[in-house]
Amino acid sequence: MIIHPLETGTFKLDGGAMFGVVPKSLWTRTNPADENNMCTWSMRCLLIEDGDRLILVDTGIGDKQSEKFFSYYYPVNKDSLKPNLNKLGFSMDDITDVFLTHLHFDHCGGAIQWNKDRTGFEPAFKNATYWSTERHWKWATEPNPREKASFLKENILPIQESGQLKFVERNGDYTRNVFDNFDVLFVDGHTDSMMIPHIQYKGKTLVFMADLLPSVGHIPLAYVMGYDTRPLITLEEKGQFLTKAVDEEMILFLEHDSVNQCATLKHTERGVRLDQTHQFTDLF
Repeated sequence: MIIHPLETGTFKLDGGAMFGVVPKSLWTRTNPADENNMCTWSMRCLLIEDGDRLILVDTGIGDKQSEKFFSYYYPVNKDSLKPNLNKLGFSMDDITDVFLTHLHFDHCGGAIQWNKDRTGFEPAFKNATYWSTERHWKWATEPNPREKASFLKENILPIQESGQLKFVERNGDYTRNVFDNFDVLFVDGHTDSMMIPHIQYKGKTLVFMADLLPSVGHIPLAYVMGYDTRPLITLEEKGQFLTKAVDEEMILFLEHDSVNQCATLKHTERGVRLDQTHQFTDLF
């Protein structure tokens, strides 16, 4: 197995929304805001070479949305998915599996693209199986009013219409061996049945954090996003995960941290806190 981090660009979200009830005077210590209270966030993906499989975990925001849509999020795509795949010697058609942690637009937007004559949409990875989970798919295609703006039908429905969609079976809160050395933790606080990959790699457990822990600024337990649909459940899930991550010496791969790709944790008198930040290549 060989794993590559892939940058797909950055975007901006309101800092208050990203940190919920935590005061700005605290969260700006790790995530400084601009004059509009917006913080910069990465949309970082993982590419996994494993035998005949080439697995892509999440896809970033993509480029098919309207100018008005993008004006809300200030995307900067200097690091976009396709050229970064090409730099590694791969094309979009080489991807065999697209694993979507959840179906919010900044995680799955790059999974779908315009067709050639821009009359409709098609999978960006024509030879890939797209993986979601049945509970979350229903949640996303029948969205609640709070999340409706994050579940865009043009990002989601073409996956099923193409016949390329498959579901990861949820057995409790943990499903093993979705792929070789690739297990999944299910969490329900941010959105229903978000999938958190746990990958065994070079003797270590690498965890793709998705929106359970967007950045190192979110490590303290109470630092929970205002976007989370069930913040009290997030607190419980996050607390259990953080303790386990320290005890088992897990490496956290941070999808949204614009500075740090990876982090490790430690126990302190104040609870679990950051131990060290790392670039992926420094660890592996």
